[in-house]
Amino acid sequence: MGTGVDAFLGQLARHFRPEVNKLAALLLQRLNGELPELWEDPDIAGLTLEETAQHVTALLDLLETHPGASVPEPPPAALEIGRLYARRGIPVSRLLRAYRLGHLSLLEQLQAEAPRLTGDWHMINQATMRLVAIGFDYVDRSSEEVVAAYQEERDHLLQRRLALTDRASKRIGTTLDISRTAEELTEVCTEGFADLVTVDLFDAVLDETGTGSPEALTQRRVAQRSVLDGCPESGLRIGEAHVYPDASEPVRVLVSGRSLLHHITGTEMPTWVATSESHGRVLRDLGLHSVLLVPLHARGEALGLVQFVRHRTSVPFDDDDLLLAQEIVSRAAVSIDNARRYTRERSTALTLQRTLLPRNTVEQTAVETASRYLPAGSRAGVGGDWYDVIPLSGARVALVVGDVVGHGLHAAATMGRLRTAVRAFADIDLMPDELLTHLDDVVIRMQREESLEEGETSATCLYAIYDPVSRLCSLASAGHVPPTVATSPATGGTPPRTSRVVESPDVPIGPPLGLGGLPFETTEFELPEDSLLVLHTDGLIADRTRDADLGLATLRDVLASAPDSLEETCEQLLAALMPSRPADDVALLVARTRALDPNHVATMDLPSDPAAVSGARRFTSDVLAAWGLEDLSFTTELAVSELVTNAIRYGRSPIQLRLILQSTLTCEVSDASSTAPHLRRARTFDEGGRGLLLVAQFTERWGTRHGREGKVIWAEQALPADSASTVRGT
Repeated sequence: MGTGVDAFLGQLARHFRPEVNKLAALLLQRLNGELPELWEDPDIAGLTLEETAQHVTALLDLLETHPGASVPEPPPAALEIGRLYARRGIPVSRLLRAYRLGHLSLLEQLQAEAPRLTGDWHMINQATMRLVAIGFDYVDRSSEEVVAAYQEERDHLLQRRLALTDRASKRIGTTLDISRTAEELTEVCTEGFADLVTVDLFDAVLDETGTGSPEALTQRRVAQRSVLDGCPESGLRIGEAHVYPDASEPVRVLVSGRSLLHHITGTEMPTWVATSESHGRVLRDLGLHSVLLVPLHARGEALGLVQFVRHRTSVPFDDDDLLLAQEIVSRAAVSIDNARRYTRERSTALTLQRTLLPRNTVEQTAVETASRYLPAGSRAGVGGDWYDVIPLSGARVALVVGDVVGHGLHAAATMGRLRTAVRAFADIDLMPDELLTHLDDVVIRMQREESLEEGETSATCLYAIYDPVSRLCSLASAGHVPPTVATSPATGGTPPRTSRVVESPDVPIGPPLGLGGLPFETTEFELPEDSLLVLHTDGLIADRTRDADLGLATLRDVLASAPDSLEETCEQLLAALMPSRPADDVALLVARTRALDPNHVATMDLPSDPAAVSGARRFTSDVLAAWGLEDLSFTTELAVSELVTNAIRYGRSPIQLRLILQSTLTCEVSDASSTAPHLRRARTFDEGGRGLLLVAQFTERWGTRHGREGKVIWAEQALPADSASTVRGT
């Protein structure tokens, strides 16, 4: 019986052989309503008819030649459709349903044709049972192979997506630069995922000051990358501002915060895709077919929009692609927001830093100075380095360099507080070691006031005082690198550039500020006129790739042949010592010392006798006459009389009067007592108490400074305009 059934099935197969394509078309017509994806996707539609015809042919071959043989392999087109379903993200269950419906329809066609070939219903029933068995064996075998191809393609896609995610995590956010981070996003995602990637950010996000309106919808194209040269798909250039049309998909995505997968069918391009008619023609010619719109969101704030476009890649984006794009963009958004916050904080800190640093050095005759401040070029950002030049009484000047540990706004603000404290302590003319002791107390108080999140405040500081009269430099260090001195053995005139002798004074380095309880020590040494005194922070001579000794040797080599111009000296030092992007910020202060003309200093030793006051007045009058300052005689003699009287009455011997002519006229009276006078308002019938009040009224400034052997009370007066210009010219 089996042989007769097999012969009949072979006859039935030969009957349908000429109408394979017609039979395949009938099968597809039945599937049309239940499986619309067969025709919505051009690639699947193009293969479906071929695949169906191959299935029909394979089954007819099995019936005609070897109806009892093993089921053959599914045709190649079936495996390719399985891979296409996987790439499109269509569930495999839809594919298996198509198999069941297709083979059921084929069996129905074969069964309907059987009565036309024979009237033996018993044969027809036997043939039908054999058809069902053979058909479902074929379906099962084909389904297994197609599902395996489907799963293999899904695994491959998953591996590619995991690889893309891994690349994104490693390559996006390598810097704290907004534009570079956006570029990294476009570079990663055009490697096998999208054909064009664009990144638009709100202008408020790019505003370094943080004052831009977050409600403004104006965006700026920050980065874009295409698989084609020149990005012909994009109608915008990098840096160009634009606004998406109202009620367009990008605006809805930005407002709602929900990503969108948009398929473009037909020839009409949306206005938010094609910026002009000519641009639309370019996109149609390229075959643009799908777009992903993903908002950039970080920490609850909208930053901008990322678009992923496909045209050369025939497979359109699917929901899995959208999820993958969202994950990558989410990571990039955090990096962009970090870069934005860093940029704003750096800009704010740098503005604060430059505001707190001296912009215009007060004119004084003790030293000529030049300075530089360089913020760090790394992620660390602006630090707490500072320098200062502070005029002191007696023609002296204070030179300061300090470094607050840490970076950012906190370090810059702490630097400002310490610089203010140094100026306040310098105003009361403290010795360098005493000033650092008081500054140490300030840092300790700041540590107590700060929270744990801000970290412990610590700083280093070098404070030097130069006296152009004695040419002595007194300095003390609180954990700071010592200065470098360049002098010339030549006498008189400007020394040759190659003749400078460079050395580092032996300066005891005390503990950093903030430790408390440890002493600081003042060192004094003499500086010849025209010496270079170089103060700097450690970032100038040391970094991660260079030892401090090597940096110090380079600094000495530059100073040995330093040019006459201090500005050029600063530039040469930075060129020789600083990389393009320094890891730490740098403060540099270069001072050329001057010596005060001995003819501009007059001294007189006084006995502790009230009768010496008249002699002090005569001495003052004679000196002012020699200096051509007779117009200042009255006020100067009054100040001298009151200061000398105060020293004789309340101080101790030895007592000395000193007059100094520089940019101002300074009158100093020193004695061995440490008792400081104070200004008070005398009552009507008081016989004393008006001396310092008169001095304060008739002079521009007055004050007291303490030394190891007593105190000095001083008063300053401005010079007449003609005399001041003469003094500056000498």
